[in-house]
Amino acid sequence: MSFAMITMTDPAKDHVAALLADHGPEAGLRLTLKKGGCAGMEYKLDIAEEKPDGDDAVEDGPARLFIEPSAMLYLLGMQVDYEETKLRSGFVFKNPNEVSACGCGESVELKPAEAEPAH
Repeated sequence: MSFAMITMTDPAKDHVAALLADHGPEAGLRLTLKKGGCAGMEYKLDIAEEKPDGDDAVEDGPARLFIEPSAMLYLLGMQVDYEETKLRSGFVFKNPNEVSACGCGESVELKPAEAEPAH
């Protein structure tokens, strides 16, 4: 099975670009994982004024995500979306490496992506 890097839907790209509009041309939204929550890991987003050394970058026009190297193995193949409803708005992470999620929706259990078998 092969994996794409992380992808963003059009609504996610639009929202990332809007978040970065007041920042410099090298800024990006940095995605990391932190330990926490009842399921074990949480996605964390911060604005970085430039790409941290060693981070991977996912860029599509003005939308730019920086991915912490230690998180990449858990995020391969993930799609980042942005949803707005009457009751909430926010990023939605559709991660094929997710094993389970807590009931509150704030934390997830992730497994590392599996490498494609050698032929």
